[in-house]
Amino acid sequence: MAISDVGEYAHLTSDQIEELGRELDAIRARVIESRGERDYRYIHSVIKLQRGLEFGARALLYFGARNRSVWALGTGTLAVAKILENMEIGHNVMHGQWDWMNDPEIHSTSWEWDLVGSSADWKHTHNHLHHKFTNIVGMDDDVGFGVLRVTRDVPWQPRFLANMAVNAALMAGFEWGIGLQAVTLGAAFDRDAAPEDRRKARAFLRKAGQQILKDYVLFPVLAGPSGPQALTATVTANIIRNVWTNAVIFCGHFPDGAEKFTMTDVETESQAEWYLRQMLGSANLDGGPAMNLMSGNLSFQIEHHMFPDLPSNRYSEISLEVRELCARYDLPYVSGPLWKQYLQSWRTIARLSLPDRYLRRTADDAAETRSEKMFGHGPRMSGLATALAGVRKARGRARRSRKERSPEAR
Repeated sequence: MAISDVGEYAHLTSDQIEELGRELDAIRARVIESRGERDYRYIHSVIKLQRGLEFGARALLYFGARNRSVWALGTGTLAVAKILENMEIGHNVMHGQWDWMNDPEIHSTSWEWDLVGSSADWKHTHNHLHHKFTNIVGMDDDVGFGVLRVTRDVPWQPRFLANMAVNAALMAGFEWGIGLQAVTLGAAFDRDAAPEDRRKARAFLRKAGQQILKDYVLFPVLAGPSGPQALTATVTANIIRNVWTNAVIFCGHFPDGAEKFTMTDVETESQAEWYLRQMLGSANLDGGPAMNLMSGNLSFQIEHHMFPDLPSNRYSEISLEVRELCARYDLPYVSGPLWKQYLQSWRTIARLSLPDRYLRRTADDAAETRSEKMFGHGPRMSGLATALAGVRKARGRARRSRKERSPEAR
């Protein structure tokens, strides 16, 4: 099944893991020491850009939305503004990346983002649970978000036959899926529910109600005669934002090479072992400055998961050092184009909609679920990247051998 011994799977000794951790600690310390004016200018320029785009989009939709071309331009601009607010601003502000500036406008304790879910409750499910227990089955709810089967460590149930349809719905309404992730709505009206469950449900309903009122009532009413067009534009922009966010997040943890874990004893996990698990459980996206900005710099998901509270504009430079470390410790550095990573995620979701008996690879040697057992009991390799390359070569030889023995080849 999934990885239970991270060190063994990585083909690193305890001393090597601790040395890797010290080198990553040194990277973190250097960035913290060098934070300053350029980081301040960066985040405030992004905020100005986002607000300018939203203002321009609203103006287009208020005064010219009955023209189809203007509606399309306004809708697209509004979608970009919402993506920036969600990804590069909201997500990173609530990680505390800018708290060191002591700016109350963009402080993690005061930011409320443009989504239906409560930011305070999201910070618990995401910042604490997901980032501490990253990709640990049964401990990180982001492994399938409670509705999808993305690893064989989750036993198959008939409901997973709808994996593809459920993911399509989750993709379109992703803000609702995130907002409801740790919420039991019925608790809001259940006197016997636990106080914390009742508080979370009421917080969600209050925030979702405010969001619906703002997006689907207030702004369309302010648009006057263009109200219906402004409404459809807002709905469309929200769906575009949801689909994009879903794609970026899924590409960070569900493509081939982003590993899952069954380890449960995280209380004794060292900082270095935690770093290693983040490196093995995350994947980056290839792209330029536009991709980095629009993804909230989650195109550097590996770096973000190791250093979630460092300024996002630093991930690009940090990635150069992390790549060098991976090469030196013979570790894989998983990165690829968005289309490829997202297709791999959808392929996994489709494949695991089926019972295990219909799947060809073993539970320890599948692209979406691997473990230290896939390497057998042979001699220890020099590192994980070398070991995985050896497995791929062995598979290639086996495929060629089967073809040569098949009746069609004779």
